[in-house]
Amino acid sequence: MTKWKLVKTILGISCSALIFILAIYGLYQAGVRSYSFGYRIFTEPAVAVEGEGREKLVQVKQSMGAAEIGELLQDKGLVRDKWLFVFQLKFSEYNKKILPGIYTLDTSMTAQDMMKVMSGDTKEEEPAKE
Repeated sequence: MTKWKLVKTILGISCSALIFILAIYGLYQAGVRSYSFGYRIFTEPAVAVEGEGREKLVQVKQSMGAAEIGELLQDKGLVRDKWLFVFQLKFSEYNKKILPGIYTLDTSMTAQDMMKVMSGDTKEEEPAKE
């Protein structure tokens, strides 16, 4: 084997190993970000601490979809991530139940609380029976 063939073989193996390592790293990063996003769908806290929230007026129109409502809430500072809100809405009992109207929402409300208000679900929860 000549020197050039040896160098060519080593470079080929090195490039293949580098591509393999980059692919594994990319898959790892995708997994970590996917897990984090999925976890946040069900556990995302309110933007502000309870009692320190600010009220915001929000107008939901008949033609608005989940992404538009999420963008509106993000612009008003009521949620951190519009796409997180979209998935929270899709996986909640309030999916496709948001009613058009003007709502007073608070930054200390969770996304679930906001969905409850915007869907007109104002019934009180029953106290736990002992």
